[in-house]
Amino acid sequence: MSIEDPKSGRTKRSASTAIQPQRPVRSAENTRADYSRTTHEVCVSVRSFFLADQSQPDENHFVWAYCVKIENQRTEPVQLMRRTWQITDARGRTQHVHGAGVVGEQPVLEPGESFEYTSGTPLDTPSGFMVGAYHMVVQSSGESFDVAIPAFSLDSPHQSGRVH
Repeated sequence: MSIEDPKSGRTKRSASTAIQPQRPVRSAENTRADYSRTTHEVCVSVRSFFLADQSQPDENHFVWAYCVKIENQRTEPVQLMRRTWQITDARGRTQHVHGAGVVGEQPVLEPGESFEYTSGTPLDTPSGFMVGAYHMVVQSSGESFDVAIPAFSLDSPHQSGRVH
């Protein structure tokens, strides 16, 4: 798993895992259903997980993982060049994270292919949300375009009531 550090904009990398299933499903208590959005024939699905074992609520340290699946539904190969995230905590403070690729890669997706990765983010509040964009390029033409990452909720059992 990789952790997005909102303060430095850097990604800390460790082992990644695949997301399953692709359809919206709520499975575990600390797991949120998939959020999905298709832009320019590229579908992005996200699922977030509260990581109780890495969080320290008494010290206002809450950590989430999020699994992302990026599917190329176009007829030509595309490459993910950069990412942009807006991470908003329960107090409404928003941090912007920009960087090359995802989890240290700039994957090329052939038509019909998908790329999956797991990353994460810490907050000092028990809830928040994330939204963003992937900056893509069509390899054959050099055309660039943005693919929306759907807004998704970061909820923990330490918040009072469901916020997002």
